[in-house]
Amino acid sequence: MKTGTLKQILLITDGCSNQGEDPIAMAALAKEQGITVNVIGVMENDVIDEKGMSEIEGIAMSGGGVSQVVYAKQLSQTVQMVTRKAMTQTLQGVVNKELKEILGSSKTVEDLPPEQRGEVMEVVDELGETVELEVLILVDTSASMKQKLPTVKEAIFDLSLSLNARSGDNRFSVFVFPGKKNDVEKLLDWTPRLESLNSIFAKLTVGGITPTGPALREALQYFKKKRSLRGLLSRDDESFYEESV
Repeated sequence: MKTGTLKQILLITDGCSNQGEDPIAMAALAKEQGITVNVIGVMENDVIDEKGMSEIEGIAMSGGGVSQVVYAKQLSQTVQMVTRKAMTQTLQGVVNKELKEILGSSKTVEDLPPEQRGEVMEVVDELGETVELEVLILVDTSASMKQKLPTVKEAIFDLSLSLNARSGDNRFSVFVFPGKKNDVEKLLDWTPRLESLNSIFAKLTVGGITPTGPALREALQYFKKKRSLRGLLSRDDESFYEESV
């Protein structure tokens, strides 16, 4: 079964977008392009207001992903859980599509007898360990995130350790918003390892605005650039990488 490469955007924020395009619309565009958008809202001792909560849930829903609001101390395990849960959801979607083609338009995993359902979920679990994964991490560096950034850094690093325990290949990229000069700034190009985050995060400056929509737009452009580069490097592989999940 060909699944292509699973592509995820992981948005880590503590509030509501206040500049640029509608992030919910940007997340819907990502989903159309086969990219899942997951959102984690980070609280300290405070709470995220109703508007912020609504936006977090709306972005994840439009992006076909998972959302979770947590206190900073729970961030590491939540980042891993959300990423893996979104992988499973996407892979179940792929398997359901295959089942419909084989068994008819109305059939899904849930319609199968328990024994067959168990076998299908084993396939999903196995794919989750072997499929190629690309995660572009978007970190809110607005002023209110200042005290939470060390925890965010540790959570991202733990995520890479957890996912690199799989047999499938992983690539991570890290962007922050707002950047020093623009709405969005790339911290780290695609890489399987995130050890360099320590030195990079130490130099981060925080700003007052939260341009979540422009950050998501830039993330989509970055995935597109990667696809274009692959096409130039290897025309033979293009059909595999262009296959949407």
